[in-house]
Parts: sequence; C-alpha cells; structure tokens
Amino acid sequence: MSALPKDIRVDDRHPDVEDTLHTVRRGLSAKPKRLPSRLFYDERGSALFEAICEQPEYYLTRTEIAIMRDHAAEIAATLGPEARLVEYGSGSGIKTRMLLEHMESPAAYVPVEISRTALMESVAALAAQFPHVPMQPVCADFTQPLRLPVAARAPRRTIIYFPGSTIGNFESKDAMKILRQMRAEMSDGGGVLIGVDLKKDAAEIEAAYNDAAGVTRDFTLNMLVRLNREIGTDFDVDAFRHRARYNALAGRIETSLVSTVRQEVRVGPETYVFREDEAMQVEYSCKYSLEDFALMASKAGLSVEKVWMDAEKKFSVQYLVRSTPAP
Repeated sequence: MSALPKDIRVDDRHPDVEDTLHTVRRGLSAKPKRLPSRLFYDERGSALFEAICEQPEYYLTRTEIAIMRDHAAEIAATLGPEARLVEYGSGSGIKTRMLLEHMESPAAYVPVEISRTALMESVAALAAQFPHVPMQPVCADFTQPLRLPVAARAPRRTIIYFPGSTIGNFESKDAMKILRQMRAEMSDGGGVLIGVDLKKDAAEIEAAYNDAAGVTRDFTLNMLVRLNREIGTDFDVDAFRHRARYNALAGRIETSLVSTVRQEVRVGPETYVFREDEAMQVEYSCKYSLEDFALMASKAGLSVEKVWMDAEKKFSVQYLVRSTPAP
C-alpha cells in the first residue's frame, strides 16, 4: 500500500462489519436472492477489477480512455477554472490523471472510494504527480449521501465525476436516486461528468463480462471469499459459478452467482438454503441509447449539455447540468 503525503488525511467512513452483516442477511432473505455489487471491492477485488479492464474483450475502459485522450482538454475547459472535482468510485485514477492534467487551477480533488487500499494507492500516485492540487480522500460508500470535506479554498463550482459506466450498475430507480444525489451535492453552476456505456451488438457486450481468461469469474467469486473472511459466512466458493448474460429487452448484463448444488450457508446464527441452479443476482450493467439516458437524467432534474464519443459510438462521456428545480 502506498504511503500518503503527511499533509493528506483520509476521511474514513467505510461501512463496518455490522453494516455488511445486515446487508448480507437482507440480500439472502430476498426473493430472488441478491447482494450489492459494492461488496466486490476489497483489496483483491479492486486488483481483479483493474485486471478485467486490461482484458481484450473489455472494450469499456480502453474506449473511455481513448475518449479522454482525444477530448480531455475540451472537457476540462467545459468544467472551467478553480473547480472542485469529486469522484465517485475513484479506483486507479487513470482517467482522473488525464483530466487533472488539463484542468485550470483545480480547487481540490475529492475521491470517494469504498476500497481503502485502492483509495490510498490512487491518491498517493496522484499527489506525487499533482503536488499543488489539494487532495481530500473519503473512504465511503458513494451510494449514500455524502458530507463533502471543507475545501481549503472556496471552489467556483463542484463537479461530480463518475467515470467507467458505473451508473449502469444500478437499476433505473436507483440510478435516478444517484443522479439526484449528485444534483444535490454539486454546487450552483456545477455539473456532473459521467461515463455511459451505449447499446451495441449483444455478442460484444456479453463477451466483455465473460472474458476467456476467467478474470471476471474470479472477480465475481471473490465476493464470497471476502464475506467468508470479513463476516464469518461459510460460502463454499467452489459450489458457485459465475454467470453473465445480456438481457436485450432490459438492455443490461445480468451477473449472477449460481449454486451448482443444493446447499446451506450460515450467516451468524441464521441459515440460508440455496437450491441447485439457484441464481443470486450480484450486478447489473445497464446499456443506454443517448435518448434513454437523457430521459433518465431529465427525471432527476438534469439535462445533457455535452456528449463526447468514440468514432464507433460504443461509449460516451457526458456533461450534465441542473435543468429544473429538484424533483
């Protein structure tokens, strides 16, 4: 783990064990069973996700990076000078680096990341490259309302940065909740810079979540490894398999952990039964048309001001601003 400069302090609001226990019990009691994708991201999960991004089938990251490489200067100009950049789910910070290189006098960088290790490593690297940008890392679940740290100097505006098409991991009602939260947290005159994966050939989409090397499979199963270690569950990891299918009607990848046998799983004193071939939903990855996403944003009181895409229109980076009073 990289050491942070002495003048940088992490605001640590990481969910505790009791919170995780409650989440797992609620998810295993649901019909059908489901667990939130945030549970993927311990230290190993974050490393596996970075490895997913390097797989040849996973077009999302390389396409978004190419968009940033081609348009980062224009995007930074759209954000304007002396902006505070608040990033949800900051991860490795590759795209953030490209943005900060072009931003004019950023007032602060506030990465919000649930994986403490990923957060510390990213901030340490960015602080070394951008020593004049105040860094205010927050270890927290960005899906919960945030209390942003007080900036060392007042920003002209606050920009919420949400790259990677992570908005697609939420069902429509939850995605709108996140967008409304962003709308509340950005300042007057601020905006949202967001990565949105676009609808395309179903085979290409499905391959991205079923890479030949099996990295995505290992990433999905690592959720169970983490829960066994952190909260004492007794999932038999070898008795589950990764399944990711594209639901064309819903416009999304649906990722599940499927029990290969009838089995029981203990969570504290409670026992939960899995039938043979029972699927537990662990992640959605929604794909949008430009019109679909604009409509959803409008329901959250936001309008699309600018869109940047690759030449094949596989992926988009979009800039949203407030359009109406809060819904």
